[in-house]
Amino acid sequence: MNSLHNFPVVSSIDVRWSDMDAFGHVNNNMYYRYFETARFAYYEKLGILDLKRRDNIGPIMAESSCRYLNPLSFPDRLTVGARIQSVGKTSFTMEFVIISEKTGTAATGKATLVMYDYEKGEKIPLPAALKGSINHIEKGNAESGKR
Repeated sequence: MNSLHNFPVVSSIDVRWSDMDAFGHVNNNMYYRYFETARFAYYEKLGILDLKRRDNIGPIMAESSCRYLNPLSFPDRLTVGARIQSVGKTSFTMEFVIISEKTGTAATGKATLVMYDYEKGEKIPLPAALKGSINHIEKGNAESGKR
């Protein structure tokens, strides 16, 4: 999973001194922040933030995981890839990869997000337009081989 060619959304992030902990490496919770940066870049591409503002519906985190492969430290530049691995009736699963300029693949992760009606306080089916946007982004990535 060292390659980013299968990830339609890629974010560049500089490791900050404040990302590190007392042991001299990036604290484990920062990896989730790096994933979050890529996830929200994907949301912007989908238009999901507009959906939340307009209809008060959007994704809510159901589950997340991170597999730590190599430690990170300051200074470093990271490239974080995001893609949607699967789509269900009410949820979708995203996959992430963090690649360090210094150490290569540093971590992989997943997040399952459920579409949620924030006014009613309940999960809802994924809107058809959102599914279409996901298919377009993922298909376009596969056809062009672009990052």
